[in-house]
Amino acid sequence: MSPDPALVAHLLQHSVKTGTFTLKSGRTSSWFIDAKQTVCRPDGLLLVANALLGTLPEGTTALGGLTMGADPVAFGVAGVAAARGGHLRAFSVRKEAKDHGARGRLAGALELGDRVVITEDTVTRGASPLEAVRVVRDLGAEVVGVVAVVDRGGACAGLLEPEGVPFFALVTAPELGFAYEGA
Repeated sequence: MSPDPALVAHLLQHSVKTGTFTLKSGRTSSWFIDAKQTVCRPDGLLLVANALLGTLPEGTTALGGLTMGADPVAFGVAGVAAARGGHLRAFSVRKEAKDHGARGRLAGALELGDRVVITEDTVTRGASPLEAVRVVRDLGAEVVGVVAVVDRGGACAGLLEPEGVPFFALVTAPELGFAYEGA
């Protein structure tokens, strides 16, 4: 399935920067993407929600993932779904456990037995979604997929395969005009 051209255009206009950048991995790149610049704009959020809602497996009940990358995607898409008569709960997985609140690393409305899609704004290797998959499973929910707004690295599907979790990206680096950055 090819990406929504309007979403690609929005990402290119608001989220993609070119130049010389040092990535979290320490490597340098000629481009950088901050997909939150799309997801956190109302027109961009609607484009993301339209695309993402069309990818959800039947019976999905909740969206979420590791904070901060998952948060605007999960909460925004759940809100758009509600405005259209849908019902998806949203949650965040904290990077560290808190000693207060419900269940340590969880913030939000995840329930035992939920069928969950892990969301992320941008993935390169897939470490954050993989961590979220493991935490959500430990909390008693079933992970039915991972969806990223942008797949920058082309490695996430391979990382999730041994976990039995399908991966889908709304837009890939090549669809934005760049080579995958790899793992």
